[in-house]
Amino acid sequence: MTHATNPLLDTSGLPLFDAIRPDHVAPAMDTLLADADVALEAVTAVDFPASWSAIAQRLDVATERLGRAWGAVSHLNSVADTPELRAAYNAALPRVTEFWTRLGADERLYAKYKAMDPATLTPEQARAHHNALRGFVLGGAELQGAAKERFAALQERQAELSQKFSENALDATDSFALTVEREQLDGVPDDVLAATAAAAQAEGKTGHKLSLKMPVYLPIMQFGTNRVLREQLYRAYVTRASDQAAGDATRFDNSAVMAELLALRQEEAQLLGYRHHADVSLVPKMAQSPEQVTAFLRDLAQKARPYAEQDLADLRAFAAEHLGLTDPQAWDWPFIGEKLKEARYAFSEQEVKTYFTAPKVLAGLFQIIETLFEVAIRPDSAPVWHPGVQFFRIERSTAQGPQLVGQFYLDPAARAGKRGGAWMDDVRARWLRPDNGALQTPVAHLVCNFADGVDGKPALLTHDDVITLFHEFGHGLHHMLTQVNERDVSGISGVEWDAVELPSQFMENFCWEWDVLKHMTAHVETGEPLPRALYDKMLAAKNFQSGLQTLRQAEFALFDMLLHSQTTPPADGAAVLALLSTVRDEVSVLKPPAYSRTPHTFSHIFAGGYSAGYYSYKWAEVLSADAYAAFEEAAKARGGSTLDAETGRRYRQAILEAGGSRPAMESFVAFRGREPSIDALLRHQGMA
Repeated sequence: MTHATNPLLDTSGLPLFDAIRPDHVAPAMDTLLADADVALEAVTAVDFPASWSAIAQRLDVATERLGRAWGAVSHLNSVADTPELRAAYNAALPRVTEFWTRLGADERLYAKYKAMDPATLTPEQARAHHNALRGFVLGGAELQGAAKERFAALQERQAELSQKFSENALDATDSFALTVEREQLDGVPDDVLAATAAAAQAEGKTGHKLSLKMPVYLPIMQFGTNRVLREQLYRAYVTRASDQAAGDATRFDNSAVMAELLALRQEEAQLLGYRHHADVSLVPKMAQSPEQVTAFLRDLAQKARPYAEQDLADLRAFAAEHLGLTDPQAWDWPFIGEKLKEARYAFSEQEVKTYFTAPKVLAGLFQIIETLFEVAIRPDSAPVWHPGVQFFRIERSTAQGPQLVGQFYLDPAARAGKRGGAWMDDVRARWLRPDNGALQTPVAHLVCNFADGVDGKPALLTHDDVITLFHEFGHGLHHMLTQVNERDVSGISGVEWDAVELPSQFMENFCWEWDVLKHMTAHVETGEPLPRALYDKMLAAKNFQSGLQTLRQAEFALFDMLLHSQTTPPADGAAVLALLSTVRDEVSVLKPPAYSRTPHTFSHIFAGGYSAGYYSYKWAEVLSADAYAAFEEAAKARGGSTLDAETGRRYRQAILEAGGSRPAMESFVAFRGREPSIDALLRHQGMA
């Protein structure tokens, strides 16, 4: 296979997603890893200058090519998983991991960086240089001999285990299928009935094929009146990838994977001279220590607890009085919650959903971005991995005409072979390229898992889906609107992990503004916008169960932090569950059944980079609520809407454009004029 025929080796433009095949992976990695190795040897030679630009020209150009090609393979592995691609990905993963580990621990390269004269660096380069030196220390560059070898082995094994955890979670979810008759689905929304009937029909069966994917599972739990079916699905869902799964699905059990990962993380922390993994995790974050984080979470849980207790009392009273449920079980709460919400606020999520057609929501979102951030979003073309994927460009108008700022792929629909959840990922970063002097513009992936349209109608989004879309777009804007030219600190690169959710959670606020919603809704049948009366009910219901939800987040975050703050980590699945049980005794007001195995699919902390970092969501919510309060203040002062272009410009310049080029706290203070306060968050969530 020549260079010319391997699409992974063509990094001249956008990835050739429609041409990449599993058999391209190994030869491309052979070439790119070899090229990167040659570059590493060149820049670490004794006579090579200890200069930022000289190293960037030689090494960063080679590693960026490798990163982009591997990024394309990883992306396809997440959105278009096939047995062949998975095999090719897993075969290459140890080699790729080994290279990055070796690069990050290379004491010769570390010495070159230490020898650089800080006076020769621009402020952006100085920040990237500071991060690089810190990265070398955390990457084991100061380790010697056997310790260094062991460190490298730990990295490789952890990468394998994280991938295995993900695969088990995906396979366990995908392995479940249940075909039922129509009468068992009383109360289930029409679009879900249509989709599940189509799924059964595609397999030549009658009835409805159910799965544990969110667009099917959640509506049945919320709306299905069949309690036996709810229990069946609930049990299958909460025992995924565990020893409690039904039949031979126990082969996806993540118990041993978790225990080994925790042990390896602890060993790695000790090699680096830290007490435990939580200490290592927090070095590059805003938070100062695990103790500070646990204090923050416990304080939040304490403030939320009375509201959560009231939420639960309301649910119990309603269930007993109106649903004849005197002893509600875990599989009843979503159903009770939905019914209470309908009774209290006289609206249902289903009714709301008919107004949120995907094309209209997208157009509304684009309009907000264009108004606030002074850009234009236009359709664009690029090779894609699935016909449902769209591609767009973001432009800024200048005296010389439209100027390209960034581009993005949007992949909204759930389908087989695509992992669940929603995420933003970078395809390439903004970079004033050291090899040719050209400015490379950023490109992002925006991936969701919404239900597809049925019978030729547009896809309908729940209001939660809309919030998810806005959230991922916030990450995308952070990546794409950056004005930083140094790759390592442009966009989301170099931003502290616990501040990286600020721009994403910030965008969610607009999903609750009437001035915004009226422009992004159109009834699927009539085209009418969302009625004001229905919006008022949604707003009244916004903080419905916010006490319970806050406690749930605090529980997950506290569990994660305590799990990784132990010098002797849990040795097996049972010990992990015992710790979770202790955390629940402290903060939660509702305990799930003993067979529940939440940690076994907690991919964020076992496969998603959030280990000892799950608190970041709540931490960043404090930042984002406070940032959004600036828009509320502007609206109040000017008697206008929160879509205030002047405040938008300040926010864009202080936070989005600055990317990782300075500490997140500096960017926040540049925008707000002070450090963040928790008040806005409590007010936004009805717990002031």
